[in-house]
Amino acid sequence: MGLFNVTHPATFLLMGIPGLESFHSWLAGPLCVMYAVALGGNTVILQAVRVEPSLHEPMYYLLSMLSFSDVAMSMATLPTVLRTFCLNVRSIPFDACLIQMFLIHSFSMMESGILLAMSFDRYVAICHPLHYATVLTNEVIAGMGVAVTARSFITLFPLPFLIKRLPICRSNVLSHSYCLHPDMMKLACADITINSIYGLFVLISTFGIDLCFIFLSYVLILCSAMAIASHEERLKALNTCVSHILAVLAFYTPMIGVSTVHRFGKHAPHYIHVLLSNVYLFVPPVLNPLIYSAKTKEIRRAIVRMFHRIKM
Repeated sequence: MGLFNVTHPATFLLMGIPGLESFHSWLAGPLCVMYAVALGGNTVILQAVRVEPSLHEPMYYLLSMLSFSDVAMSMATLPTVLRTFCLNVRSIPFDACLIQMFLIHSFSMMESGILLAMSFDRYVAICHPLHYATVLTNEVIAGMGVAVTARSFITLFPLPFLIKRLPICRSNVLSHSYCLHPDMMKLACADITINSIYGLFVLISTFGIDLCFIFLSYVLILCSAMAIASHEERLKALNTCVSHILAVLAFYTPMIGVSTVHRFGKHAPHYIHVLLSNVYLFVPPVLNPLIYSAKTKEIRRAIVRMFHRIKM
């Protein structure tokens, strides 16, 4: 018998938010607005970095990578979310669900890696400003982008096959409006120990390590900033990190919340788990362009100039 010659449903059924089905039509409007802000805001930042020579610097190249991952994440979830909430079309083919699962987890890991790269950028800019131009060259930035992308796809490549080897016969109903690995493996009527161990390994070896190094970089940045004699220069140096800190909080706070509820909130209503997962996937792509547009004057000026040229 072949490795994947096991029982699979032809389709999965997506639930949206269990227990709040009567509110799905009301939630469709806010979700459409969030997608419009996420796709529109991040596309504007990508275009601004592309056309504005003043933004052709390492910090903004990394920001464009973050915007690209946010656009990709939004596009990965958009088809099934809008079909579920707007059209009440809940079915998704088995193989399409595997592809969506892989893309969602991959782009999420890419965002974590990009946030780590951005923290390294801030560390070099503040702790070693004289070496900034020689350390963070265009080639190094491109290498970071390739490494982050390769890490995501290589690390998560086994996930679809780990799901495909499992016989799924308990149910075909998923508890979200998109496909996730933990949600799919719980439907299996076989031992899922390998899936659980590999999922935990991925979480710790990528997201966990990224967060530890981001924290370490800010400890070093804070120590270096405190050594600056001038109070104004110290604030100026730290102010360049505010946007990145907010982006890190927007990404990791919901993730930690989801993990905490999943591990210790067994008796919490199921819709709480689903809502936290939705916050984790939907909120960072919405907040990131707003954060960087509001807190980074170079981005604001570039966007204003870009739209001014369009009007002319």
